[in-house]
Amino acid sequence: MKRIYFIFTLFILTSLSLFAKDVKLLTIGNSFAASVFRDLPEVVKDFPDCSLTLKSANHGGCSFERHWRYITEEEADQNVCHYGKSSKKAKGSKLKEILASKKWDFITIQQASPKSWDINTFYPYAENIYNYVRKYSPSAEVIIQQTWSYRCDDPRISKGGKWGFDQTEMFNRLEKNYAQLAKKLNLRVLPTGKAVQNYRAVEKNPFKPYSKEYLATFTKPNVPSDKGDIVGQYGWRKDKKTKEVKLTADNIHFNKRGRYMQACLWFGFFFEKDPLEIKYVPKGISAEEAKLLREVASKTLKEFKQPRDSK
Repeated sequence: MKRIYFIFTLFILTSLSLFAKDVKLLTIGNSFAASVFRDLPEVVKDFPDCSLTLKSANHGGCSFERHWRYITEEEADQNVCHYGKSSKKAKGSKLKEILASKKWDFITIQQASPKSWDINTFYPYAENIYNYVRKYSPSAEVIIQQTWSYRCDDPRISKGGKWGFDQTEMFNRLEKNYAQLAKKLNLRVLPTGKAVQNYRAVEKNPFKPYSKEYLATFTKPNVPSDKGDIVGQYGWRKDKKTKEVKLTADNIHFNKRGRYMQACLWFGFFFEKDPLEIKYVPKGISAEEAKLLREVASKTLKEFKQPRDSK
């Protein structure tokens, strides 16, 4: 009897170890990758068979070109370290040291969002970064995170805006650019931008820009609602020049619902599980909202066709 129990226990433990997933993930990007760091670890905690090592090599607003410049500066001077800094005074690390520090399973790269729609800003920098990553972390799979289009009231894409095209066209252009890069380097794409578009397609009350008159009625600390989109939020910030505290709009980054959707999408992609299985919900998001965001992440992963595999 004891022998049977021992064999049964061994079988269970072996089965669990076979299905357990330990993911070591490094991001080389900007704030559009940093936004996943808040909720993704919390999502993973709810799955006993999953564990996550998540590290950042991000710089705010950093493009492919700037990342490559940082790398070349590090290579040219042994005292230059642009990555892994905990503060401005900290010495930090060279990117190649971070790449070699662990046996990373996945390493994400992405373009800075203001340049994502312009294919001319991708090359040769993205290829250079990819080759550098492969040199110092040869076993890792490099993944391209597809960034997203801005909220419709961003002055660059709103009516009469600086760029001369709207939200949909911004996505169409960046989608095409990331697909081209994926095919060229034979890489998979993490379709975050597509998930944003999928959310916008099912949102019952899409975000509409507020009038200046309406915004003028708010006093600190009150802010307008960010409902209707998972990109964009309002906040009170001090003007660097006038030092006056003003109500300002962030039209490009995820709000709390967007960050949660991104975490669900990344979890499903890297752990190969359906986001519908996720139980964790951050504070401030209703059960109904969370369900919709998980559904969007799940649908996107199931329907997205990898550009590198298309003919």
